[in-house]
Amino acid sequence: MLRPSYSDLLEELNKGAEGEDVIGSRYTIVIAVAKRARQLVAHAEPLTRVGKIDKPVSIAVNELYEGKIHIIQNFSKDEDEVQDGSILVQEDTVE
Repeated sequence: MLRPSYSDLLEELNKGAEGEDVIGSRYTIVIAVAKRARQLVAHAEPLTRVGKIDKPVSIAVNELYEGKIHIIQNFSKDEDEVQDGSILVQEDTVE
């Protein structure tokens, strides 16, 4: 079983959202985690401490829970962003 749980992850993603939930669909979370896991399989650097976790899906879930990546829905087309469907996984760009 993955930790954090789905309900913990959903609560964290919607933290600070006023009124309606920002992310309310399991499908959205699953697609975002799958996209990030594919990036990790393609040798992208993990954005969180890996420790003994070595599975790309577990790393992607932890990155999402820790706020290292963000789910952007209904985004506009931009030359700098690779898009696939209606969900974009964007790394946190803190300088």
